[in-house]
Amino acid sequence: MREWNLQSEPSGSASSSSTRSRNLRRWLQSRARWLGLGSLAMLFAVEGCAMLPTTGDSAPNPAPWYQFWISYQAKFIDPQGRVIDWEDGGITTSEGQSYALFFALVANNPKLFQNILSWTQDNLAQGSLAAHLPAWRWGERPNKTWGVLDTHSAADADLWIAYTLIQAGRLWNRNSYTAIGTLLAKRIAQQEVVTLPGTGPMLIPGNMGFHIAPNTYVFNPSYLPLPVVEGLAHALPHGPWRSMAAHLPDFIKAVSPHGFAPDWVAYSPQQGYHIAPQGPNGSYNAIRVYLWAGMSNPDTPGAQRILDSVSGMANYLQSHLLPPVSENWQTGTTTGTGPAGFSAALIPYLMQKNRNTEAHNQWLRLNADYDRADGLYGKTPHYYDQNLALFALGWAYHTIHFNHNGELKPSWLNLK
Repeated sequence: MREWNLQSEPSGSASSSSTRSRNLRRWLQSRARWLGLGSLAMLFAVEGCAMLPTTGDSAPNPAPWYQFWISYQAKFIDPQGRVIDWEDGGITTSEGQSYALFFALVANNPKLFQNILSWTQDNLAQGSLAAHLPAWRWGERPNKTWGVLDTHSAADADLWIAYTLIQAGRLWNRNSYTAIGTLLAKRIAQQEVVTLPGTGPMLIPGNMGFHIAPNTYVFNPSYLPLPVVEGLAHALPHGPWRSMAAHLPDFIKAVSPHGFAPDWVAYSPQQGYHIAPQGPNGSYNAIRVYLWAGMSNPDTPGAQRILDSVSGMANYLQSHLLPPVSENWQTGTTTGTGPAGFSAALIPYLMQKNRNTEAHNQWLRLNADYDRADGLYGKTPHYYDQNLALFALGWAYHTIHFNHNGELKPSWLNLK
């Protein structure tokens, strides 16, 4: 991540949001001068970046998102359809495959979609996502062979794959995709959903390792995007998804007492929600809670309640230019500065909350971190940052849109 020579004001600072925005703008102007450019406009033009669309844009140009997606493919997806995390030894995760599958549908690319699906089934799911949950981690073994490194599942990836297959079946009229997605969703319900007394069905993060004691479970709030759960509830009304979607706002509120979401949280009937063995912080997982809240359709039941429950981040950005890298969900204390992907993830959330100055600050930071040589974000483009930005910018450019039932409404539908 590039170093930022900016000092964030402490909480409670009397500095206005306009002053903070000017400070960021001065930094960007100094960078433009360092590059030998005369203005911010030239900086953005040279770096190939667009300014932030507004929520009132009726037909924003989706081209920047498509170009970003092409750059992502060139860097991270091989011809087989395998998504590669270069910084982690060239491994592949079910998360990476699930996101790429979704973006291929958003981009209306059936061939790439099928390549990603085939690689995922053949290498992570023993040949069939209809019969097996995918293993979450694949890569080079100590004996120099390549294959599954950890057979445990990751429920967020499983959920995204099932949802995306069902949406692809609907949008492309492919019954085979609908069938695989439906069977995978049923398997998730069997192996990755537990029933909490007085609450109902809840998604645990994987099929093993999260039932840590009698009646005690560990949950991950970022594994439950409201549009995905609502979309499954609409497509599969007899599953656990309707009840899960209805309870989700209460869950997010309960685990965010200071408006900051946790990465992990434990639950037992005796203690309620409490600190999980993984610790009390919200960071690289939790940043997606704000992203999903921002991308949710405001007309989806519970969407506004979730957005209201995680106001801590928006309040923090009233007195700080950039998001923290970590927050303690029980005390509200924050540490560090998050990477570019964090700023990207917060753009839909801030726009939905009408925090336009704060959203614009994150947009300026994202533009400043754009590397025009490879079309990605960051001096070293981190795999995870790019995925957060693909979701966020897809929403900002209206390339990704969910209706109130959680159905995907990609921009290419409007061209038919």
